[in-house]
Amino acid sequence: MIAVSVQDTFIRIARLRGDALLEFHVWNRAAPDGVGDVYTGRVETREKALAGCFVALGGGLSGFLPDSAGGKTLTQGQYVTVRVSRAAQGDKGPRLDLTPAPPGAAPGLIARGPGPLADLAARYPAEEIAIDDHALLAELRPELPAARYTPRAFDPVLEDEIAALRESPAPLPHGARLHITPAPAATLLDIDAAAASAMSPLALNRAVIPELCRQIVLRNLSGGIVVDFAGLKPARRRGLLPPLAEGLKNDPLRPHLLGLSHLGFAEISRRRVRPPLHEILPP
Repeated sequence: MIAVSVQDTFIRIARLRGDALLEFHVWNRAAPDGVGDVYTGRVETREKALAGCFVALGGGLSGFLPDSAGGKTLTQGQYVTVRVSRAAQGDKGPRLDLTPAPPGAAPGLIARGPGPLADLAARYPAEEIAIDDHALLAELRPELPAARYTPRAFDPVLEDEIAALRESPAPLPHGARLHITPAPAATLLDIDAAAASAMSPLALNRAVIPELCRQIVLRNLSGGIVVDFAGLKPARRRGLLPPLAEGLKNDPLRPHLLGLSHLGFAEISRRRVRPPLHEILPP
């Protein structure tokens, strides 16, 4: 089931299997992330070193169109129609893909993207959608005709679990904890044995991997992700790569497990599409 709850300007979206939370998204309609927006823009500069070009989208917004996404043959000053494929990050503009121009398209914004709810409904068309706001339900009815009203989309247990997604550390099985430290270049995930110190380090790390992978999805962590396992010498950590690769298979963004660094950290590359939760939620 996909449960949708309106809270102030935020629309919170949870995909559930029974009582288990599988995915969580926040849609801030007052400040949309822009993914899926379509623009007609003007090529500002070509950057050979970056293998792409920067495209002015209007209103002071500029995005990057890689050569691999259609920018290779473009020239400075040319008008093109592009779609935002990745949300802006920090002082970096959005990532763009070349897309066919609709008839009569003028420079600037042509159409807004579908938003995370429509994306989720498209990925899971058989899922029931329950919305706790009559106005939102009426607005989305043309796109989501099977959606229904419910007076309470999120029960107290789900509310508590979602509130915990603001926090670090996150609880792990057997009393372990997961410290999450985002940085511009990567996110560090540090597993702390804490109260689980009676278990062998290898058994503990194996036991927490499924929840570790679940937290990556729920918080939508992206880009480079570095995992520091608890209490194991780097040489013994290689045995954790197969269960970690298996746990990552359930991730809808299909991240890549790159292996271990020289320091013994597991390195994961997860595609950035929409911003991670810590960039969306107010402090």
